[in-house]
Amino acid sequence: MNPFDELQTMVQHLISNVASGPFIGGITTYTPYIFLILILVVVIVFVAKSQLALVPKNRFVGVVEFFVDFAQNNTGYGVMGNAAKQHIPFLLTLFIFILVSNLVGIIPGSKAATGTIGTTLPLALISFVYFTYHGIKKQGGWHYLKSFAPSGLKPAPLAFVFWFLEFFSMLLRLLTLSVRLFANMLAGHLLLGVLAIMVYLFIQPIIAGITAASVGFSFLSLLWLLLLIVMYALEVFVACIQAYIFTLLSSVYVYLATEEH
Repeated sequence: MNPFDELQTMVQHLISNVASGPFIGGITTYTPYIFLILILVVVIVFVAKSQLALVPKNRFVGVVEFFVDFAQNNTGYGVMGNAAKQHIPFLLTLFIFILVSNLVGIIPGSKAATGTIGTTLPLALISFVYFTYHGIKKQGGWHYLKSFAPSGLKPAPLAFVFWFLEFFSMLLRLLTLSVRLFANMLAGHLLLGVLAIMVYLFIQPIIAGITAASVGFSFLSLLWLLLLIVMYALEVFVACIQAYIFTLLSSVYVYLATEEH
């Protein structure tokens, strides 16, 4: 049988498996993964904290410290300077949760908790509420609203149009934050799944029996396997980058909300 004859059916099954279907009652199939990530994050933080040392001797602690320092310096102090100190706990929580979610999601057979809008939209909403709260706290409600248009901009109708556009773009941050993360992780998950299916389909003829045709299929299977390994490594990189981008943008939004301009 031609491997491509089964491809469509298996891809449809993959898509239905990735979809956020019902699990128990109103709980979706992604909900258990969200709780799993929460548990993993708590365990990682407490284990790393319990083994802290001036010079890390444990490789696990060294890896955790690397990511913490990276996020702290590049998404916190690198954006806001010393003003980032009070926001570091929030930014690190976002970064670690999203990073662990992304990495768990590329384990074969698992789901990416960040591969559904039901997870990424609440994360974006948390970020939105956080930077809005601190913007109002720092500048006051009225002054915060006025800050969407530069002071002294005239005439008044132009100032209002500018204010409306800036206010609307601020609301769009909810969409851009959530969709960017969701789309990247879902697309990566589907791509890895399709490549794994191709490897499986082209290796089947070899299992059934060695023939001239199966030898050809085995060569193609090796090519698909090589591509799968390359894309898997790339997806690990993307998982880290997406956690960084989400946290970095959240940090920028906090800075814009709390600094007068």
